[in-house]
Amino acid sequence: MKDEKKAPKLRFKGFTDDWEQCKLKNKAEIVRGASPRPISNPKWFDDNSNVGWLRISDVTEQRGRIHHLSQRISKAGQSKTRVITEPHLLLSIAATVGSPVINYVNTGVHDGFLIFLNPTFDKEFMFQWLLMFKPYWNKYGQPGSQVNLNSDIVGNQSVAFPTMSEQERIADFFSKLDTAITLHEEKERQLERLKSALLQKMFADKSGYPAVRFKGFNEAWTNRKLGNYFDYEQPTPYIVTNTNYSDEYNTPVLTAGQSFILGYTNEDIGLKCATYKEPVIIFDDFTTSTHLVTFPFKVKSSAMKILTLTQKNDSMYFGYTSLQNIKYKPLNHERQWISIFSKIKIGIPISKIEERKIGNLFERIDHLDNYYQQKIERLNSIKQSLLQKMFI
Repeated sequence: MKDEKKAPKLRFKGFTDDWEQCKLKNKAEIVRGASPRPISNPKWFDDNSNVGWLRISDVTEQRGRIHHLSQRISKAGQSKTRVITEPHLLLSIAATVGSPVINYVNTGVHDGFLIFLNPTFDKEFMFQWLLMFKPYWNKYGQPGSQVNLNSDIVGNQSVAFPTMSEQERIADFFSKLDTAITLHEEKERQLERLKSALLQKMFADKSGYPAVRFKGFNEAWTNRKLGNYFDYEQPTPYIVTNTNYSDEYNTPVLTAGQSFILGYTNEDIGLKCATYKEPVIIFDDFTTSTHLVTFPFKVKSSAMKILTLTQKNDSMYFGYTSLQNIKYKPLNHERQWISIFSKIKIGIPISKIEERKIGNLFERIDHLDNYYQQKIERLNSIKQSLLQKMFI
């Protein structure tokens, strides 16, 4: 019987050769980094050194592609570690286990990483393969314990390799896809920085005047307590038992905390669970986070207040801006709206037109931010799918 063809499900046109199964130790010399001890001793580090010191936080922040390092290792420290001065492929074996790294700067590599020396594969191809394979390292850990990788385990891992020309083609494709993701992430970061700066400047300070405002408005703002603008409801008919959630259902179920949208339901599960329809502001009584909600929803948690405006003010202004601009860190686990937030004074424009313009501006910024988030999620989803299909 003819052997099954060794090829991925999806490949570029013009490539038909079988992929070669080979252990990683036959494709590179795999060695572990080294760390000076004790690592806390300041003599190992020198801000003026031209050799960086790679930490797992750098890997996370730079998405595995290291172009700069803030911490520098001294001459004494360099004698106690492995220093690399050319681009190298690395693999983390501590903290965030199994994260691949391509390092482009002079670096001292500590013992939480493996280094692939003198590889006979394309570094970018192998970087992407390691990203694809990262979840599978878990087989080397006991349930409930951390994965423990070493050079022998990694070196004995069998990998299918195509020809070098196909490796380079695959590597180039994923490199360009990563660049597109990075560009969208940078656009989102710039938008968040812009929003943060505008939140600081478009609201009145103690003088009663904002530093930046729309043309044609020059009146001083007034200060009033938030409690003068909102009625609040403590939801009591909320979903308290487990229910089946599905994206096929229509009504979202909201909860306190970062998750916010817990799921979607089409039932009241035997309770008189209210469905809120009007635009309201959700106030998390414990974390003090706020969400402007303009769609029908049901409530899962009682740890929130449903805020509705009592006057003809712009809901976008309050939901997108004013409440977000309050700098307050909860000191303990208590209900915050009645005891704290309702008594906080905030600046309010005299002109409803100015109020609406500010609300509309931040609404547009948030919509654009959501667009970039969805774009990034979509590109990452596409990449994960392609990683599974373009490697064996």
